[in-house]
Amino acid sequence: MQVEIDENSGYCFGVEFAIQMAEDEMAEGQELYCLGDIVHNSMEVERLYNKGLRTITRDELKDLKDCKVLIRAHGEPPETYQIAIKNNIELVDASCPVVLKLQNRVKNAYDVVKNKNGQLVIYGKPGHAEVIGLTGQTGNDAIIVTTEEDLDKIDFSRPITLYSQTTKSTKGFYQLKEQIENRIESKGLLTVSEDFNANDSICRQVSNREPHMERFSQKHDVIIFVAGRKSSNGKALYNVCLSNNPRSYFVESEKEIDLEWINPGDSIGICGATSTPTWLMEQVADFLKDNEPIPA
Repeated sequence: MQVEIDENSGYCFGVEFAIQMAEDEMAEGQELYCLGDIVHNSMEVERLYNKGLRTITRDELKDLKDCKVLIRAHGEPPETYQIAIKNNIELVDASCPVVLKLQNRVKNAYDVVKNKNGQLVIYGKPGHAEVIGLTGQTGNDAIIVTTEEDLDKIDFSRPITLYSQTTKSTKGFYQLKEQIENRIESKGLLTVSEDFNANDSICRQVSNREPHMERFSQKHDVIIFVAGRKSSNGKALYNVCLSNNPRSYFVESEKEIDLEWINPGDSIGICGATSTPTWLMEQVADFLKDNEPIPA
């Protein structure tokens, strides 16, 4: 049996940066609050909890005063910064630079769109932390779309500007873009060239993993995909694996592995999401090596 950990899996820059900032703050022995799970991986959240990181909700933030709160890589809406000023909260801002740049682009685009009686549309997951931060730049006036059915929310008699959550599928974005163009043309009230502005704002560090994951999943007999069940990126990348290798299995840790999945002599690939820590994939690899099936 051969076991390979995908060297391109694991934390993206933004998540790695946020976790390092949290650990640096807690190294001073102080308790640190985090607005939402720092990463969509329960085992990493538990590891950091044991170091002093306490996850809070937005409602709980309003009741805190005179403390430190970490803003995770997903970024936050303007309201969060206003609450911090009001309650004398010191923010440790670990927002991903890619997300911060996109927030600024969305805010500027919304100001332009508003003057033209247009609409700003975001391709993303409703309720996702990054999407909350992005829509906050528009006073929560942005239209969030995920599927073709969601396009019914758009008024196709008014100009449309489209952006994407940074961690969405590139393929999904361009499919949605095409669907919007088709509706514009079918209704005949707008022109694609003048009234529709589509902006591919997907992080390439994330999107480039999809073609790599296709190749990685095809070269192994079995794929063990390790990620938290809350991870949108994890679900998307796992589906890439599954579509290329039917013997792909999604687990949060080695405790969920069924050894019946493995045959003697199998080549096993271990990979994960942008929110999957390397130590967790290594833990899964060690478990498999310690429980190698014996040939009949």
